[in-house]
Amino acid sequence: MSTFEREPNPAKGGYHHGELREALVAAGLSILEEGGDASALGLREAARRAGVSAMAPYRHFPDKDALLAAVATIGFERLRAALEAADRAGEGEETKRDALYAQGQAYVAFACAQPGLFRLMFSARSGGARPQALCEASAAAYAVLSDRVATLVPAAAAAEEALRSWALVHGIASLAIDGMVGEAVRTDPQAAAALAHRLLRLEPISG
Repeated sequence: MSTFEREPNPAKGGYHHGELREALVAAGLSILEEGGDASALGLREAARRAGVSAMAPYRHFPDKDALLAAVATIGFERLRAALEAADRAGEGEETKRDALYAQGQAYVAFACAQPGLFRLMFSARSGGARPQALCEASAAAYAVLSDRVATLVPAAAAAEEALRSWALVHGIASLAIDGMVGEAVRTDPQAAAALAHRLLRLEPISG
């Protein structure tokens, strides 16, 4: 039997079709959750954690970029779920605008809770282009925001207003995870969400 064929680890009971791919993605997620970044997330390390040969991942991923894209796709799915939950809770508070603010807080909190994954989500590429699954997951997450914005502004302004809102919360999130607004915010998702709560509710400065 060749090295390539020895895919399952007997100690783990082997993998059925599709399970190895999920195990490799889970390994990638765990690397990021432990504080690693994309540079530490490779096919060889994912294979080691999944308990399979170094060649086994190539059945599912042609290269490291493909694995990174698959992990980033899961990240956008998780972000979408967080935004949807926040939107439902926020709308129940008082107004549709509260739901939008709640989404912003959830976005920043997500970034601070999973900074490695968050960074990867906005940098993953495969062969110079984003895979369809990643594009769809990203678009679905953005749609939660854009759909809420569409309930607040005229249709003609909705696209640019959604982009403005995204730029604002993404900027706050990026500053937070880079430690530019304090160590407490960088390491505490609740503190980050509280900061977003305050900033998003500031009134524009009038001239």
